[in-house]
Amino acid sequence: MSPACDTLSAVTGPTSEVSTVQPKPIVQRFQTASVSRRVWAVLAAVLLTAVALVGVSPATARADIQVAELVVQGELGADGMLAVTETYTFTGDLPGSFVKKFHTRENGIGDVQYVQQIEGVTATVAGRPATVQTSVGADTTTVTVSDAAGPGPLVLTYTVRGAVRAVGQDNVFQYQVLQGLDLVVQKVTAIVSAPAPARGISCYAGAPNSTGACSLAAQGTFDNPSPTWEDGPRGAGEQVTAIAPFDPADVAASAIIDHRWSLGRAFGVGPAELLGTVAVLLIGGALLWVLHRRAGRDASAGDQRELVGEFAPVGEGESEFRHFGTVRPGHVGTVSDERVDPIDITASLVDLAVRGHLLITELPRERAFAPAEWTITARGAGSDDLSPFEEKLIAAVTSGEEDTTVSKLAPRVHAHVAELQDALYDEVVERGWYERRPDATRNKWVTLALGALMVAVVGTGALVAFTSFGLLGLALVAVCLGLVFVAQEMPARTAGGAALLAGLRHLSEELRFHATDEMPKGRELEELSELLPYAIVLGGVDRWLDAIVAADGDDDPDSTDLDWYHGPDDWHLQDLPDSLRNFVTTVSGSMFSR
Repeated sequence: MSPACDTLSAVTGPTSEVSTVQPKPIVQRFQTASVSRRVWAVLAAVLLTAVALVGVSPATARADIQVAELVVQGELGADGMLAVTETYTFTGDLPGSFVKKFHTRENGIGDVQYVQQIEGVTATVAGRPATVQTSVGADTTTVTVSDAAGPGPLVLTYTVRGAVRAVGQDNVFQYQVLQGLDLVVQKVTAIVSAPAPARGISCYAGAPNSTGACSLAAQGTFDNPSPTWEDGPRGAGEQVTAIAPFDPADVAASAIIDHRWSLGRAFGVGPAELLGTVAVLLIGGALLWVLHRRAGRDASAGDQRELVGEFAPVGEGESEFRHFGTVRPGHVGTVSDERVDPIDITASLVDLAVRGHLLITELPRERAFAPAEWTITARGAGSDDLSPFEEKLIAAVTSGEEDTTVSKLAPRVHAHVAELQDALYDEVVERGWYERRPDATRNKWVTLALGALMVAVVGTGALVAFTSFGLLGLALVAVCLGLVFVAQEMPARTAGGAALLAGLRHLSEELRFHATDEMPKGRELEELSELLPYAIVLGGVDRWLDAIVAADGDDDPDSTDLDWYHGPDDWHLQDLPDSLRNFVTTVSGSMFSR
């Protein structure tokens, strides 16, 4: 807002008159034929000072022609629209081309900008219509009369939208009756009729942003019944701004308000912005909760629990591990965490060895610090049938050979990893533990969530750039991030899958806390080996490996004591914990590294 509006409170009374006639120390009269060098120097200093204030090149006055008088007649409607007729009388013939630049954007307090629109421009020269070209820019509107030649006068007519703005309890008329000319203007007179008398009147004149007073600002007198402003002479590029506050009941505010972008405005904290942000967070959070409850929560299994295995008493102080059904370690890991992980497939290899389908043989180290190496040998028919996943796993590991080393697994298995995962996912669906493949469900929701997140980010950028609702955009991003996390949990188990999960939790507790020294005498290695693959997936494997070590009652080498795992000639059961840990780590890394 210009300084003029800040001083309106000093002007009161519907018929008040302010007449300020102050001699101008620099320019009293502009006569190019007799101006002294001192006046030229002072005038140049004033123009350069104006340039420093407004940051534009100084207007260069034409020496061959001046405006002897500019009469501005305005009619201010009750709707705040201003109809203007400007009559230019020149000191000589018209220059051939007349250009006027309207400044249509003014900064107000904070990030507010007041915008005026110049509409319906027409022109006449000596009473005949003239050609008018209007160019509208972001901050200015330029009017060019191209055939302005010969004797005048030149008359411009146009309408101004946005000349009245609301300031406190007043609607203030503010318009630059002189602006955007590269000509010296000897005298400016502006008369504006209005529906009712103004509450006060004032005027500022001089270089842009100047607070100098006009020669005359009056209303309600015999000579000036309507608001009247006079000033002059004025140099090229100088302005005269007329100001008059009105009762809002008499003249409506027509101001067009725009806003400059600022970080503070983009993230506004007004009632509307805060209410919208809180609403998005609450509604978005509730929708995420409902979505997870309806699509991501497991079906209820009630009191049902599908037992995978348990320890059954077989005598006083003795119990054996009993496995039920055909739930294998690969199924266990996939149902537990909804993913086929490397440890699930590695535990399946150990399980296949324990069941007699494979033999794992640790080879002697070539050097003391050489990496460990194993062979995996296909043993033909085992003790039970194979699932499709297990058949594919054996085929991928052995590739039709009798045995293979672990170091050769990577290039063989890399091409089959996706196929193995697909087979295991398909099995958990076929067995009724999931309605749809967990990976497909998860991928669908993650894709949807990431798409929503991208839209939210773009929307937030638009809100920050063009509105004050940046916080609302951040709330949308937060909700979409929540959807990304919820999408990871969307695979829902069926009632059968939930019952199996309850059974797996029971087995996990058993493996972690059941006594390890209760295996039937003479069958310790067989019983402990059977539960070992499940302990690899569900936890507690170290304590059961220690139980195998404790079952070794002599100091003799035990290279073939285990039917499923053979070691070098000097290998003992006490070496099994380190050997198996190395095997699991090496196989998981070599099979699934890229």
